[in-house]
Amino acid sequence: MTTGSQARQCPFDFAEALEFDPMLRQLMNEGPVTRIRLPFGEGTAWLVTRYDDVRTVTTDRRFSRHAVAGRDFPRMTPEPIVQSEAINLMDPPAGSRLRSLVSKGFAPAHIERMRLRTQNVVDELLEQMAGHGTPADIMEHLAGPLPLITICEVLEIPEADHAQLRAHARTMMDVGVANRDAAVRAKAELRAYFATLTAQRRKNPGDDLISVLATARDGDEILNDEELAVMAMVLLITGQDTTTYEIGNLTYLLLTRPDLLATVRERPELLPGAINELLRFIPFRKGVGIPRVAMEDVSMSGVTIKAGDIVHVSYLTANRDARKFDRPDEVDLERSGPPHMTFGWGAHHCLGAPLAAAEIEIALGTLLERFPRLALAKPAEELQWNATSIWRYPLALPVTW
Repeated sequence: MTTGSQARQCPFDFAEALEFDPMLRQLMNEGPVTRIRLPFGEGTAWLVTRYDDVRTVTTDRRFSRHAVAGRDFPRMTPEPIVQSEAINLMDPPAGSRLRSLVSKGFAPAHIERMRLRTQNVVDELLEQMAGHGTPADIMEHLAGPLPLITICEVLEIPEADHAQLRAHARTMMDVGVANRDAAVRAKAELRAYFATLTAQRRKNPGDDLISVLATARDGDEILNDEELAVMAMVLLITGQDTTTYEIGNLTYLLLTRPDLLATVRERPELLPGAINELLRFIPFRKGVGIPRVAMEDVSMSGVTIKAGDIVHVSYLTANRDARKFDRPDEVDLERSGPPHMTFGWGAHHCLGAPLAAAEIEIALGTLLERFPRLALAKPAEELQWNATSIWRYPLALPVTW
């Protein structure tokens, strides 16, 4: 790949509440495809910002995720979060086979069962929050524990292991240079944990999702031991952190926008659509995620991307593309139009999206119903926001009722 002074330095470290990153906005406005340099990794990459171009990169076989395996690709974290056996680094048809097997664990019947359990967990957590009294921190009492409890129950992970596994997952998302060795250790320990756990489930399967995956068949295909261990690990990480942060972000947005809160309270039937719109609007992470490699020369929006070049997409800018969304920087709770890309797109659209959406809807709906006078306990400008990982979220969200 050609390197040079024309590449834009992109720390992507903006972390002011849920304001849109001004650097990302500048890159959107300057052109649809830009050469960038990220905090970690070798060389430069292309950044694709338009909705239609993002859709092309994420669905076109000329771009490969698997080809980044083993490369020191430009990225946000000191240690790559991904692993070569993980589903989020596979291309079709290998990835399609794995997704087909994994999707059996997220079948509608399973999601419905999870919804019932999620409702019970939310009720218990809000009961404890009420008992704690006001003010109480939404991150501590609801957003933090709910997704962890839910995914650990789905995977049937012993409660004694929850805290350590969460700590490992957080360490892997840290963007600090000093964190590299700790991230390597955390990844290795998580992998070893799940290798042992999945081997036990393969031997003695139960009703949990790991057992479902261990015994799932697509014709003669089953997951091999490494795929199963890494898949369980990916499910744990993606099944808790992002949902935790989005519950915090959505609650913050509603409590700081009285107009939106009043509309959702008056018309609770709008809640699922409102959540969808807020997920589109919220810049839920910093920068970019896992890139792809161009397998041949590709012309895109007037730029020639050469074979071998690393290509990053921005789901955040795609969600704000004025060619696709009317008034993209405004929240419209009754918006219709194309789907947002917050859960990814194409072969790497998040398989757990239905579970995440169900958790968020149940958590927010029950919270607003249980506490009709819910409000922030301190001015919004006094809240502290995460500045050390790839995710955007309030560190604490104290509320009164």
